[in-house]
Amino acid sequence: MNDIHIDCAFDSGNIEVLSVDGASARLAIRKDHQSEFAQWFHFRVSGAAGRELELKITGLNDSAYPGGWPQYDACVSEDRDYWGRAASSWDESADNGTLTIRYTPASDIAYFAYFAPYSMDRHHDLVAEAASSEGVDYKRLGTTLDGQPIDCLSMGEGETQVWLYARQHPGETQAEWWMEGALEVLTDPTDSVGRLLRQRCRLHVVPNANPDGSKRGHLRTNAVGTNLNREWENPTAEKSPEVLAIRNAMDETGVHFAMDVHGDEAIPVAFLAGYEGIPSWTDEHGERFYLYERILDRRTPDFQTEQGYTKSAPGKANLSMSTNQVAERFGATAMTLEMPYKDNPASPEPEQGWSPERCKMLARDCLASLLEWLDSDKG
Repeated sequence: MNDIHIDCAFDSGNIEVLSVDGASARLAIRKDHQSEFAQWFHFRVSGAAGRELELKITGLNDSAYPGGWPQYDACVSEDRDYWGRAASSWDESADNGTLTIRYTPASDIAYFAYFAPYSMDRHHDLVAEAASSEGVDYKRLGTTLDGQPIDCLSMGEGETQVWLYARQHPGETQAEWWMEGALEVLTDPTDSVGRLLRQRCRLHVVPNANPDGSKRGHLRTNAVGTNLNREWENPTAEKSPEVLAIRNAMDETGVHFAMDVHGDEAIPVAFLAGYEGIPSWTDEHGERFYLYERILDRRTPDFQTEQGYTKSAPGKANLSMSTNQVAERFGATAMTLEMPYKDNPASPEPEQGWSPERCKMLARDCLASLLEWLDSDKG
């Protein structure tokens, strides 16, 4: 029987084919350009109908986050619309760490990815649809090193300045699925949450802060290997024009509330990280974040507060990270939202695990929580 074919020469594609034997293949993940980060994969298998595929992604002990592979199942789609999960197993001792994906496609083509991809074409559709909605202003904040636009959508008549931005780390595609859900709420004139937020706030939405890394199939960096979420203290046009453009726009508007949307490789739940340890920290400032966190925790079982990152010690916050910098620079209630690649063990969904659909639903819960936070005395 003929060998399968594996391709990745498309938007966000990433894989190296080491060998193919019938319906089995040995693979590796290509590192981000000018960087050591490697974790994101996205490739197509053809010639596969009715055949049990065995795809071994090797060398993963040297990936960016080896802790992301245990209890992880790869994402798979045959129509590039619905993304399910393919049974996957992790062996730390095989070939310097190997994830083995097994799947039998019904059709001749199947796509595999670390998480459901969010293409630049879909991004442009999202921006165009939102920009054509009543009351939405579009602004091109600048350009990336590859010449792509940095898109921002602004809406609302209120005084509270809200910034929502996503995908500084391009392989965290959960973040732009979240943005799609958020924009659906904010641009729908019949949605009560969106309507009230537009009355109370001026909202600025950057759906993709790293278009170059997204298109190139990077996990964590832009076109020149820069981790954008370590550039917020001193961004430059040469290394991080994306951050420079966004921060300059924030300087023009001011910021009262900010959410930086991400995905976490190892922790299998959604959680928030705040700004403990910034030089200007006060308990009153911190309580504004904790209040929002409590509201979101109450509103949805797809969010929790038991697992998350270690809080920074007093005065030890890393001001090159956006949440810390924005909280310090503007006195804002700022936060990082993290979503999983794996399934939520407290609320599992075996067909899809954590999915684009759940990202979008969490976005609505986040915005409803923001509305409740605004209505509270401390908010």
